[in-house]
Amino acid sequence: MKTNQTALLMIDFQRDFCAPGGYSDRIAGLDWVRPIIEPAGRLLAAARQAGSLVVHTREGYAPDLSDCSPTKLARSRRAGSEIGSTGPMGRLLIRGEHGQDIIDELKPLPGEVVIDKASYGAFCGTHLESILRSQKIDTLVFAGVTADVCVHTTLREACDRWFQCYYAADAISSFDPEVRRVCERMIEEEGGVWGSLTTTARLAMHWPGQ
Repeated sequence: MKTNQTALLMIDFQRDFCAPGGYSDRIAGLDWVRPIIEPAGRLLAAARQAGSLVVHTREGYAPDLSDCSPTKLARSRRAGSEIGSTGPMGRLLIRGEHGQDIIDELKPLPGEVVIDKASYGAFCGTHLESILRSQKIDTLVFAGVTADVCVHTTLREACDRWFQCYYAADAISSFDPEVRRVCERMIEEEGGVWGSLTTTARLAMHWPGQ
């Protein structure tokens, strides 16, 4: 990895996914996500120290839900955490609400890129690819939630765009531990079809500039 060609993608470390009373807390509690916050923080610190590009993403929808598909809305309703319903941090997954923003532990610094997306994949309907290309980025390091939805969707979008990808397993999680394990296993299938499976410790040790 080269410092000026590597970016860290911090996928959806939002209060709605990582804090009490949010979207995910209603469905699965927070035991699945809290253990990855500290490793993700160490990875974020390493990227910043190296001067690499840091990109934070936030899933969120318009207040009138005009950019949330009926299928996605119905699915969230069935799961018991309907997008747009009211919670202690505002309406769930609605742009501009307190819960939709990134947790304090991993808060973006001034100048770091923040991508808002009404989608699971961070490339869909956003300027992410043009930002990465303008910085001549060819390598992406992934941390975030959830493994099987927004992280893997963005990872696959990235692979189809020829980015080299590193999957930081201890900084990525999902509601179901078995699903998390399978997501990790898929990375290395077929000789690394979705990139390289690694850990935050390995990445921080070998991050450019470290």
